[in-house]
Amino acid sequence: MAILSKEEAQALLKKVIAFSKADECEVSLNGSEGGNIRYARNAVSTAGDISTMSLAVSSTYGKKTGSASINEFDDKSLEKVVRRAEELAQLAPENPESMPLMGPANFKDAITYVPATAAMTPESRAEAVGKSIKVAKDAKLEAAGFIENTTAFSSFMNSKGLFGYNKSTDVIFSITTRNQEGTGSGYAARGFNDVTKLDTLSATKVAAGKANGSAAAKAIEPGKYTVILEPVAATYMLENMFRFDARSADEGRSFLSKPGGGNRLGEQLMDEKVNIYSDPFHPDLPSSTFNRDGLPVERVNWIEKGVVKNLNYSRFWAEKKGMKPGPFASNIIMDGGTASIEDLIKSTERGILVSRLWYIRLVDPQSLLLTGLTRDGTFYIENGQIKYPVKNFRFNESPVIMLNNVEALGKQERSISVESYRSYLIPAMKIRDFTFTSLSDAV
Repeated sequence: MAILSKEEAQALLKKVIAFSKADECEVSLNGSEGGNIRYARNAVSTAGDISTMSLAVSSTYGKKTGSASINEFDDKSLEKVVRRAEELAQLAPENPESMPLMGPANFKDAITYVPATAAMTPESRAEAVGKSIKVAKDAKLEAAGFIENTTAFSSFMNSKGLFGYNKSTDVIFSITTRNQEGTGSGYAARGFNDVTKLDTLSATKVAAGKANGSAAAKAIEPGKYTVILEPVAATYMLENMFRFDARSADEGRSFLSKPGGGNRLGEQLMDEKVNIYSDPFHPDLPSSTFNRDGLPVERVNWIEKGVVKNLNYSRFWAEKKGMKPGPFASNIIMDGGTASIEDLIKSTERGILVSRLWYIRLVDPQSLLLTGLTRDGTFYIENGQIKYPVKNFRFNESPVIMLNNVEALGKQERSISVESYRSYLIPAMKIRDFTFTSLSDAV
């Protein structure tokens, strides 16, 4: 029952709305099913299947809203959760930023569902993991990894007749390999809507190469270096920047805030090579075509040739500022080039190849200054060649400053953030004057 069709979801939501006595009522219904395998030290440790579905009701009287959720779907339970939401609404304080619900709208059909991914089985997951473990064993490494596939649907309806439904699939894979001495480590992560694009064997080979190649790392002086960030590292660095929110900018809480007040819409903040946008119909990173407010999701250019072209305005803030409301970024895509990582290395006289970043923390929201560490393979480059592995660094850098120092962009790759489990389409990038502040003995 975890995956309902559009018609089944619509019928259930209509039933719930019919129980409502509030001024306004909004109901969301979400479900997912899938499975996973986790492995460590070249052996499976856990495996399982998950199936879940839940319903949430928000009832509003004037500007007072209460919400309740449930995972039982008989008529008595459905009416009970509506009554509970209404009781909570009566007790709630007024929300001065409350906006009326939107009426009916037509949303385009998304391309987020792939039958092949929905058809994954315990056997197909085991086969994918088996390929990964064999690579690690052949390379005399120990692997720890995770694979998970999910089929999900999301739907909502309100008492003004607005309805939306989307079905999606997703598969994620991550792998860490280490040598037996614990002196070398490698990592790779992949995420797709379409499982036919997932190659766990090649991903593990990448991680294995980094693990064996990063052993016996040398210490070099921290400082400013030209760096080549692989897509995973670039993703970790940039994802803190991807909330293009007008309100936080207008209120002085963002890197998009203008000194003295207002936002930096229309300003050149980055190198002309930088183009960042959202597109729900991008074949490599599709997304839903609507958000929970009932706003359609379409292509939006956030940064174009380094210029801030659009900001997200919530319905409340758009009304306050006299702007058009728009949803937050449904996905994030950054244009890249045609150069491979090997090409970027060949073009570098002296620099550092960074495979991955981690433990990233925000130091200053206005400048978006971040601090964090390299890991899983950091290498010194000289005269267009990798010379030797180096010990990991702590860095202090802002992605905004970093994107002003772009020398070249490589090929795009869909990368996963293990902190948010969001996927992004980000290129490898060559950056000058990246700031490393100290060394770390961690592998």
